[in-house]
Amino acid sequence: MRRALVLSSEAARHWFRASLPQRRMAFADIPASEPVGWALTASDVRGVATTYFATVAAVLAFII
Repeated sequence: MRRALVLSSEAARHWFRASLPQRRMAFADIPASEPVGWALTASDVRGVATTYFATVAAVLAFII
């Protein structure tokens, strides 16, 4: 078998990473430059509670 016919990177052992083009492989292992700040706000809690109660009301309306 000729090496010129191999299109995937044999150094990548995972099947998905082996199928990526070489230009994408260069960015696969670079960590994020700054951490993402995930903070739970009152607006998030209010949105979850509203969705929960709306879903419960819809299910109860469907059952009754």
